[in-house]
Amino acid sequence: MRSLLTKISLLCMAAACTQFAPWCAAAQGAESEPTQHEFVIDNFKTESGTVLPQARVVYGTYGQLNAAGDNAVLLPSHYMADMHGYGFVIGPGKALDPTKLFLIATELFGNGRSSSPSNTPEPFHGPRFPITTIRDNVEAVHRLLTEQLHVRHVRAVIGFSMGAQQAFQWAVSYPQFMDRIVATSGTAKTYGHGIVRLEGQIAALTADAAFRGGDYTDQPEKGIQAFAMVWTGWLFSQEWWRQELWRTDASLGGSFDEVVERFRTNFIPGADANNLILQMRTWEKHDVGNTPPFHGDVEAALRSIKARVLYMPSQTDLYFPVTDARYEAAFIPHCELLPIPSLWGHPAGAGASPADGKFLNEHIAHFLGP
Repeated sequence: MRSLLTKISLLCMAAACTQFAPWCAAAQGAESEPTQHEFVIDNFKTESGTVLPQARVVYGTYGQLNAAGDNAVLLPSHYMADMHGYGFVIGPGKALDPTKLFLIATELFGNGRSSSPSNTPEPFHGPRFPITTIRDNVEAVHRLLTEQLHVRHVRAVIGFSMGAQQAFQWAVSYPQFMDRIVATSGTAKTYGHGIVRLEGQIAALTADAAFRGGDYTDQPEKGIQAFAMVWTGWLFSQEWWRQELWRTDASLGGSFDEVVERFRTNFIPGADANNLILQMRTWEKHDVGNTPPFHGDVEAALRSIKARVLYMPSQTDLYFPVTDARYEAAFIPHCELLPIPSLWGHPAGAGASPADGKFLNEHIAHFLGP
């Protein structure tokens, strides 16, 4: 099996990486390379009321839009990921065949490539960059699809983690825009326990004196390492650690101490601290119930979904507990709830193990149909 460190290097493109890199890139070698594009929106108004003079969305495309315009699939990115984050479902023998489908892989604000604290000039550089919501990202991508790509409808929106958050928001904001959504390891709202976890990670990062309120001259490495350790503690299931499943790839280290040290020091290589925080704030604020006209009623928002939904939480996810998914699924009219039977915790939703990848591809392919 290809080493996890090799998989990390495959997914980390242009300084964008993800904590799930070892598994999301599991089949990167078989995946065709996306064509990179950029969409620029002038005077983009965020939900906070701040207007960005220019908002940039980086994205990649695989395949071609057919003459009928009915073969597009949207793949919105997850935390700190780039357009390469869906290799686990793209390619021959997998759920998404780019020779038949037009795949559009978009990158969230704050990943260091799309508009982010690190690449936006003053007055919005660094900690002054506005908090962007999942709805802000969906609105920007809706403009990208309709104005630049002339896509008016997609077969599906498929998302892992923060990508699943976006898939649910798409289904609420634009209920007629897609036929189906697939959400793996992610929910329609971030509930209190998830916010507390994220606040703990932000506190760990910002406690480093080098952070300087976000106006640092060098990355606050100690803070980033503390952030990485808090995040790692939630990444896998408790049983994953007890059974020492890290032993399935020797590149992670020959001992528990080596594994922990590698997660501490190489969790998201090259990441910018303000970017990390921005996307955590985006994650925290996610709630489809706050979409007009639902006035904070998440259940009403879920009832409004018209698309067919394949809801695939990981049975052992500590970020998005399966109980949250069961609660939400009860309100979605056309929903198949299909938990992923895995000990790999959150990244099971990105094909963390061969069994996870097989489960995802078989069921997503069946759900999408021919």
